[in-house]
Amino acid sequence: MSEPALSHPAAFGSLRSDFPILERQVYNRWPLIYLDNAASTLRPGPVIAEMDQFEQQCYSNVHRGNHWLSETASAAFENARQTLCEFVNARHCEEIIFTSGTTSGINLVAHAWGNQHIQPGDEILLTIADHHSNIVPWQQLAERTGAKTVWYRHEIENGIDVDRWAGLISPRTRMAAWPAVSNMLGFRAPNAEMSRIARAQGVTTLVDAAQHVPHEALDVQVWNADFAVFSGHKMLGPTGIGVLYGRRELLEEMPAFLGGGSMIDSVTMDGFSVGALPAKFEAGTPPIVQAIGLAAAVRYLNQVGLERISLHEQELVMAAIDAMSGIPGMRIYGPPAARRAGIVSFTVGGINSQDLGKMLDLRGVATRAGHHCTMPLHDHLGIRNSLRASFYLYNTLKEIPLFVKHLESAIGRLA
Repeated sequence: MSEPALSHPAAFGSLRSDFPILERQVYNRWPLIYLDNAASTLRPGPVIAEMDQFEQQCYSNVHRGNHWLSETASAAFENARQTLCEFVNARHCEEIIFTSGTTSGINLVAHAWGNQHIQPGDEILLTIADHHSNIVPWQQLAERTGAKTVWYRHEIENGIDVDRWAGLISPRTRMAAWPAVSNMLGFRAPNAEMSRIARAQGVTTLVDAAQHVPHEALDVQVWNADFAVFSGHKMLGPTGIGVLYGRRELLEEMPAFLGGGSMIDSVTMDGFSVGALPAKFEAGTPPIVQAIGLAAAVRYLNQVGLERISLHEQELVMAAIDAMSGIPGMRIYGPPAARRAGIVSFTVGGINSQDLGKMLDLRGVATRAGHHCTMPLHDHLGIRNSLRASFYLYNTLKEIPLFVKHLESAIGRLA
């Protein structure tokens, strides 16, 4: 893959040539300002090219054929797993399970681990800032087992107060799940400390890292969580691919989640035996091309540098909040700019966020309006919806005043 065109930390604008979609005009008039990165990032040309090359020259099903093409594809697929293993610093590559995304990874744990370990009266500790994908599977587990969910409620200006969160852990707590980065408030959780506290009390942990891995390094050995999940499409990769990291000893004791091809060791008329990790949790034909694309995205991010990306986003979000704060009726949710990821969710007076988002779209600005799959958090904040601008490595400081100018214009039309 070609080296991203980045000569120094401030030269992120030069990366835009890797994303031809950014040259498009919206409604054949407005230059695209893409600020919906928390929902899904764009894919750079080198990632697309690597996927295309694999499809054109190497594609075959994996782990099933003894011909050259299948063996070549299988090696590429497992090399992708090795890339992801190194990316998160897992001890063993079989701890990397390819899934269809964050949601499927959490559901896998909620069923395969949860059905085995959760009993009536047990407690599952969640946060009110969790994405629905880290809420609903646990609610379903509670319904199946007679367990109950316990909620950590955030203060608007803060992330997770560890002491207050730890005070919710009881002798009946079996699972604690939380977001590494809130996709609405933008706070960063103290993941390693939370894992340490929970595991010291015998509580299993799962971290939703979907909003973390595109921007900052994930070291599962430092975090020491039992499970971590993330999606490819939020980190320059394709849709339909995600990763579940799990400690090997937990994955080995968990029953298989889905049955079918690939996940078995043997099948007879009397029954079956499951295969070894990671195949045990990868039933059926896996997302082969998507795994190749995700590995290419990881290499791209590593070449740019996650620390650089984080610093660049910090500069963008500080500039955006500074410019937005003077708008009458503006309410920005979450911690101060210096303590948040590149996510800014806000409301303006009594203006409907959906209307405001559409007015911005008509000027070429792509944001996200709605509840962002965090309805409990919006209820807690006393609002029905909000508008979210989220930044990534290809956004530039030049886009900030344009975004704010169009925002002020839209507010003037709707007020």
